Amino acid sequence: MKLVSWNLNGIRAVEKKGLSEILEYINADIISFQETKAQDDQVREALKNVSGYHIYSSSAVKKGYSGTAILSKKEPINVTYGMGIDEHDQEGRIISAEYDDFFYVTVYVPNSGNGLAKLDYRSKWDEAFLNYLNKKSKPVFLCGDLNVAHQPIDLKNPKSNYNKTAGYSQLEIDGMNNFINSGFTDTFRHFYPEEIKYSWWSYRFSARVKNIGWRLDYFLASKDAIEMVKDAFILNDVMGSDHCPVGIELK
Repeated sequence: MKLVSWNLNGIRAVEKKGLSEILEYINADIISFQETKAQDDQVREALKNVSGYHIYSSSAVKKGYSGTAILSKKEPINVTYGMGIDEHDQEGRIISAEYDDFFYVTVYVPNSGNGLAKLDYRSKWDEAFLNYLNKKSKPVFLCGDLNVAHQPIDLKNPKSNYNKTAGYSQLEIDGMNNFINSGFTDTFRHFYPEEIKYSWWSYRFSARVKNIGWRLDYFLASKDAIEMVKDAFILNDVMGSDHCPVGIELK
């Protein structure tokens, strides 16, 4: 099986750039989106030319903001939305799909904001989300935009961004460390510990052309899921968003 995740930064915008053709090219068994920036009916409209998938979406109360979706060739046993905490469940950030052998959870983790203004809330979120995942009764594949560069290798300019820029503060790094310490494995680093590869580039200053990027998008595997993984990948060649898709192949 091929499992993929992609922050679209607006599903309707990517639909105009050929989303259905891109999905055919990726050919994932399960693919999830973050930042759909659309209500559920708008997500379905944007995917009207996509066939072969069961579609599940979760939209924010605030229109045109956040939002996630899962497209799955196989119908899941069960699909749930949010983590069951009202404070954290207003923005359509989490969908969990249960299959015979695992849970596939996609997430769009809150950004800490300009000047790290929302860092305290972000830390609270990370703790609640990890508690939510640890209650899952099967192996877990967690994917999505985690809005953190975990190690210096995961962004182009670590020194100038450390504790100044959202996504590379010590509190956010500690939050990711907590996931790793609780048994989750960063699948890309598991297979490619030294490889420099990014998944997000600013639209400014020709950052993607110059490869001035950050690795913000991940597939994490719980300790009982990593043995199922054959390979991990980052699809830098897929355009349409300021993020590119990331994924794993299962044995």
